[in-house]
Amino acid sequence: MAASLAGLAFLAVTSAALLSPLAVVGQLRTDYYSTICPNLETIVRSSVKQSMAASPISAPATLRLFFHDCAVRGCDASIMIVNSNGDDEWRNSDNQSLKPEGFTTVLNAKAAVDSDPQCRYKVSCADILALAARESVYQSGGPNYQVELGRYDGRVSTRDSVVLPHANFNLDQLNAFFAGLGLSQTDMIALSGGHTFGAADCRFFQYRIGADPAMDQGFAAQLRNTCGGNPNNFAFLNGATPAAFDNAYYRGLQQGRGLLGSDQALHADQRSRGTVDYYAWSQSAFFGDFAAAMTRLGRVGVKTAATGGEIRRDCRFPN
Repeated sequence: MAASLAGLAFLAVTSAALLSPLAVVGQLRTDYYSTICPNLETIVRSSVKQSMAASPISAPATLRLFFHDCAVRGCDASIMIVNSNGDDEWRNSDNQSLKPEGFTTVLNAKAAVDSDPQCRYKVSCADILALAARESVYQSGGPNYQVELGRYDGRVSTRDSVVLPHANFNLDQLNAFFAGLGLSQTDMIALSGGHTFGAADCRFFQYRIGADPAMDQGFAAQLRNTCGGNPNNFAFLNGATPAAFDNAYYRGLQQGRGLLGSDQALHADQRSRGTVDYYAWSQSAFFGDFAAAMTRLGRVGVKTAATGGEIRRDCRFPN
């Protein structure tokens, strides 16, 4: 464990140096496309609405895709790239649980944007992903926050570049990882609230059933029945309101009903319990902090034309 934490501490320092958002905040603006593609947000909102109507999985899948993109190489849509040699981010084992509905939501929104002659090939996949993530939250009942725009797409995606938090992380490991992105413990706890909708395969939490004293015994029995020894079965991250973006996730943690070990750790550890309790009590506080954390996350590692960025015509391939 000590070696693991030391490695994460090193990652936090080196990642902060590589992905620091401070140098690029000035290029991001909420009105970036006001003259370039004035109907952008309306187009993306309509497209995401259609994707959500087609599949209830699309909203949590798209939000998760945004985090997995920004946490690796920064918010440059590199997670979307498909390399012919198979060496790309989404084929890393840590990304294999990403659902195709998230990718489809972004690709559909990109197609809708490019169908407008004024917008065609002028809006980055990274910005469309950021907007689609916001829409997935808002149209599921969450906050309607403003999205900073002006990102360029990256050209590089490799399997070995993927380093992500795991479902068994404790608070120190979570804080070390998020510090590497320039984010605080409060940001991390607020962003973890994205687990208020969506699901996880049994293989990510089955080890906890009957072994983790922080897990409610009734919940453990329920999960034992759900998984039935099959690691490919799944359970909702928030069984109370699994399709809604609300603060029920935090109330579940108070009851010992956090599905992932990294979720329950937020309430089990005294250093983070107060924030969990606050969000469980005040949904508006959670919504405000979540929106602020998403804005800060969206600034991580932003590319520019000068640093090798581009506006991809097809989100799956560099131009």
